[in-house]
Amino acid sequence: MSDAATETAEATGTAGSAGELTDEEFVDRLPKVELHVHLEGSMRPTTLLQLAKRHGVDNLPTDLDGLRAFYAFRDFDHFIEVYLAAVQVLRDAEDFALLARETALGLAAQNVRYAEITFTPYLHVQRGVDPSEVFAGVEAGRLQAERETGIRIRWITDIPGLPDADNITAAERTVELALAHGGESVIALGLGGPEVGVPRPQFGPAFTAARDAGLHCIPHSGETTGPRTIWDALEHLHAERIGHGISALGDPKLVEHLREHGIPLEVSPTSNVCTGAVAGYAEHPLPKMIAEGLAVNLNSDDPPMFNTTLREEYLHALRDLGLTRQQVAGLAAAGVRHSFMPEADRERLLAEIAAVTAEMGVPLPAN
Repeated sequence: MSDAATETAEATGTAGSAGELTDEEFVDRLPKVELHVHLEGSMRPTTLLQLAKRHGVDNLPTDLDGLRAFYAFRDFDHFIEVYLAAVQVLRDAEDFALLARETALGLAAQNVRYAEITFTPYLHVQRGVDPSEVFAGVEAGRLQAERETGIRIRWITDIPGLPDADNITAAERTVELALAHGGESVIALGLGGPEVGVPRPQFGPAFTAARDAGLHCIPHSGETTGPRTIWDALEHLHAERIGHGISALGDPKLVEHLREHGIPLEVSPTSNVCTGAVAGYAEHPLPKMIAEGLAVNLNSDDPPMFNTTLREEYLHALRDLGLTRQQVAGLAAAGVRHSFMPEADRERLLAEIAAVTAEMGVPLPAN
């Protein structure tokens, strides 16, 4: 694993105008939020090896070189296969607390002030893990990281949505788990996993139940399938934000709808490249999505598995996607506006971003 995937970044705190700042200094000074990152997919390689050894999991690589090869994905289906193999090392509250704390600390070190982190309790409960162990663990890790750094974390419970699985049971059980064990820190229901062969309308009743219980609705759609999947998420799942949504540009009417209603799209460029959803950075649609006036924010998805961090995603936006510093600053502000943090907190963080970017000589773009 590279330093980008396994080590946290140091904020430089260097003052100066935009012309005097390096890209790294600009990104490090920029306050950020993360809205699309998976807890299980954030497991550090060293932590995965540690937990595999602790629990005697013997069907995984045993060293970092082996994990590097393990994380070389042939396609999206292969990514899901590897993902499901990796999560089996999580067995008890101590494991989940370790993972949650490390994930939050890693984000805080990148000047991330707030994150809505997705985790998938059903994957663990169906393996026989007590749900109280899962939820107590992630809460303990969250609270410890918040005490240590001040970062604020909220949870999105995710339906796995797997082909040939009993997705109705998985969806119903995920909502039940969120409501029974989640407490105030669980704020939304998500839907991940493959899109091909997993129609979105079947999850409608679960998302309706979640919305009626006060949870936000944030399904993945339009990552590896076309615009119809995004329409399904809007029409059947009450989607308030869309995970990925990169195929939206294929339907002008959808673009108009998303733009008119200001529905945010959570974009993770390196993830899309690594899973083959996009051929490369040069082909990534994010610049055009911005040009079309879509509400987009920038995220890391499963950072160690894709050899990235949120910091690296901001650098890729500048260096590989051709965005200007003003556009990248706009993505940071958009993430705050698209979050579900309390309004007063949102306004404070937006004011801080405006002050920091002005000090760096990079005025924020108009909303």
